[in-house]
Amino acid sequence: MIGQMGSFERPSADLSDPLDLYLHGYVSSRIMNLSQTTVVDGQEHQGMPVCVAASHIDGLVLTLTSYSHNYNYRSAVLFGYASIVKDEEEKLYAMELITNSVVPDRWRHTRLPPLPAEMQSTNILKVRIASASAKISAGGATDDKSDMSNEELVNSTWTGVLPITQTFGDPVASPYNKAKLPEYIAEFTKDSNDEKKKLSLDAAQGERRAL
Repeated sequence: MIGQMGSFERPSADLSDPLDLYLHGYVSSRIMNLSQTTVVDGQEHQGMPVCVAASHIDGLVLTLTSYSHNYNYRSAVLFGYASIVKDEEEKLYAMELITNSVVPDRWRHTRLPPLPAEMQSTNILKVRIASASAKISAGGATDDKSDMSNEELVNSTWTGVLPITQTFGDPVASPYNKAKLPEYIAEFTKDSNDEKKKLSLDAAQGERRAL
């Protein structure tokens, strides 16, 4: 599912403020059906308990022994309560938020407003965050001193990091496209590729660290 953090009540809120997670999905999907029920035994409850996890790998860490091979990665886990967004204005806010998280400013460059049929077939799941945790693992290869003092092993075994960068390729127009590639897409692909490459290279350098 595609999702994005945001606040309908405070649209200008940043990542340091309390935010909700908005998830986009098909109206008849299992999670959307399960989230429809907000009344249990006649009592209103705060939503379906959910756990949402995401991770991104920045590199493969190769060491002298298979035991200490590792990944450079960033991960986060959210715990909260999910419910379907019923308010039409908040639903449109979430759809715009999620669309622009894929490609910045994409929403206003599409056909607007969405058709009634499109709105009816799409649900937005709002997750109120109760708690969360995050972990980052980064840095170069590290080995035990006993292995590093083994000259034969060190001379015969390559150690280091293979950075992993997920980048955009050159845009491929659709068969029916008649528009020139807009500047905002060209800039986004270049800036995003540069940033992702820098992140994976930075993660490969320095001492091993976990946050």
